[in-house]
Amino acid sequence: MKKSNILIVDDNKSVLSALELLLRGKCASVKTLSSPNLLLSTLQGNDYDVLLLDMNFKAGINSGNEGIYWLQRVLEQKPGISVVMITAYGDVELAVKAVRMGAFDFILKPWENEKLLSTVEAAWRLSQSRKEVHKLQQKEQQLIAEMNKPGEPLIGSSDAWNAVMQMVAKVAPTNANVLITGENGTGKDLVAREIHRLSERSGKVMVTVDMGAVTETLFESELFGHKKGAFTDAHADRTGKIELANGGTLFLDEIGNLSMAMQSKLLTVLQNRSVVKVGDNKASDVDIRLVCATNCNLQQMVDNGDFREDLFYRINTIHIEIPPLRARVDDIPELAMFFLNRYASRYHKNQLNLSAEAVDKLKNYKWPGNVRELQHAIEKAVILNESGILRPDDFLCRESERGDSYMPDGTLEDMERNLVANAIKKHDGNMTLVAKHLGITRQTLYNKIKKYGL
Repeated sequence: MKKSNILIVDDNKSVLSALELLLRGKCASVKTLSSPNLLLSTLQGNDYDVLLLDMNFKAGINSGNEGIYWLQRVLEQKPGISVVMITAYGDVELAVKAVRMGAFDFILKPWENEKLLSTVEAAWRLSQSRKEVHKLQQKEQQLIAEMNKPGEPLIGSSDAWNAVMQMVAKVAPTNANVLITGENGTGKDLVAREIHRLSERSGKVMVTVDMGAVTETLFESELFGHKKGAFTDAHADRTGKIELANGGTLFLDEIGNLSMAMQSKLLTVLQNRSVVKVGDNKASDVDIRLVCATNCNLQQMVDNGDFREDLFYRINTIHIEIPPLRARVDDIPELAMFFLNRYASRYHKNQLNLSAEAVDKLKNYKWPGNVRELQHAIEKAVILNESGILRPDDFLCRESERGDSYMPDGTLEDMERNLVANAIKKHDGNMTLVAKHLGITRQTLYNKIKKYGL
């Protein structure tokens, strides 16, 4: 209590002197006021932990209403301060009313010194706890703000891109689960972040989990959390990603990579809206908005028996398909200039320009890596350029054997299926050679053969 700052308000100077004498030396500071008229202005400019407030101030009136009035005003201005009411024995009922209204406690005149000191110390501890809670809340809000900082801007004005943005604007304010699909590099994660930003949950955190990076052995611990001692390396309790997202948005990227066993466990959580930590038997309720993303054809995976149909419908209330960059050619110049300005500034080449011929080349290329490939192409060109103008030769796009920019139509799954089928044909069905040729294990090869019905 030696760090506490105490304010005493009483119109009886003898009471003020006695309290000041009792508390001085035991607190960091003690200030007294003989009238409540300066109370609010005094509180405004100082950080007091405890206020000792008399119940009566007007001479000849002992209703206690004066104390109640000032208590209300103080709590409106300084809700974190601990107020201890000073009252006579006959006003105990009013003092109890004051406690119900937010006062910490009351002391009776004449008081017992030890009891008064004990009450003041308890009031100071409560005030300190409130301050700590406030600091933690501020840190939480700062952390949420940091984690929810805008990422890459959503750039584009083509019809295809505008259709996506219109769907996002309609869906974001709801709590509907959203499935975002599209090729790698199209910006699925940016769309997920925009949905969160425009939602009613934007003041809470968006937790992202890359399902492709979560191994099956760590799936439950990562998503559900665990209790200390639940397994060998569980040295402390851990909160899972789902519980961390409580009140906010849970973004599950690459959800098509989940095994059937992990799909089943995730479905149970989504159905029950609760999680059970590994090593615990108590379920914790969770309130999340679920957004998922994948470059896989989940409907085809459902048809092939590789993805649970009930989970597919659970996550697919709203489906947003992100078009590949080759389907939004009109956006390429705008995107190219955005990346050009960024990297020109980063690498101190602020006078760089993009020639019309270079723009034409960028528009004619099919961009198999989508926006991400365009971004890297611009960065590389900026770094290597010395003329001040980016020309077609500054962009070494992947060319076909015919010499033109070419990207076969179809999805990534279509290309993978053809790649596996051609390898099997080339090696006459020798699975060891096929797996070696493709750079994958035999088990992975068999999984893909089953997936594509080869």
